[in-house]
Amino acid sequence: MTDGLDTRIAIACAIAREAGMLARRRFLERPRSQRPDMKGHQDFLTATDSEVENLIRRRLAHLVPDDSFFGEEGGGSFERDVWVVDPIDGTANFARGIPHFAISIAFVRDNRTEIGIVYNVMQDELYAASRGGGATLNGEAIRVSGLAQISHATVEAGWSSRLPAESYVTLVERLKEAGVNVRRAGSGTLGLAYVADGRVDAYCELHINSWDALAALLLVEEAGGWTNNFLAKDGLRSGNPVLACTPELAEAVMAATGIGKEPN
Repeated sequence: MTDGLDTRIAIACAIAREAGMLARRRFLERPRSQRPDMKGHQDFLTATDSEVENLIRRRLAHLVPDDSFFGEEGGGSFERDVWVVDPIDGTANFARGIPHFAISIAFVRDNRTEIGIVYNVMQDELYAASRGGGATLNGEAIRVSGLAQISHATVEAGWSSRLPAESYVTLVERLKEAGVNVRRAGSGTLGLAYVADGRVDAYCELHINSWDALAALLLVEEAGGWTNNFLAKDGLRSGNPVLACTPELAEAVMAATGIGKEPN
């Protein structure tokens, strides 16, 4: 690796683990009677989101001060070299006491993701990928499942509040008609990481933000999977539909979901 990417991936892994320790501590400290604050319909905001994001922002500013930063909670700027961060993806799970959420840290250079780190906090699972360097889980190489028959596939279908509920219902209906086992666990980041790890065979969502998807999409690519061209048409700033799966399922899942290689 060149241009400081080897250093950056080591930095990102260390920061993800430190941020994960903080998120885990806050999750375990959370009173069972606590009612989560909400910033929108079914979109929970906890103080931990901002606390974790600020920790990541401070560490990166100290260690790689020339890089820009954009976080889900605090925003930022998109320069040539930018860290794109979701401090807790699966905030609704976190707020409800469900231990299925993750920290997502992506490094993007010239609109191409070069480093992707996903930390599954409560399972102590650190996913890491560098472009051309493969994908790992806790240091061990991972691969997509290789499943080829859509009727045998398990697909996670994410839901976005930016689109009418009918769009999601139609998506699920089309997947079920194709014989798919459809699931939804409330974290797009982990859903995509699970594709990379062969735990599910595909992940789709009609709209997702870049901070939720970029790190895990690189995991899928480096684990031998297929992804749509998420960063096209300013996906970095505006988000896009997302589709990731085994290469063997790509055509069938595109047909079932209506999500193409290039965003509409």
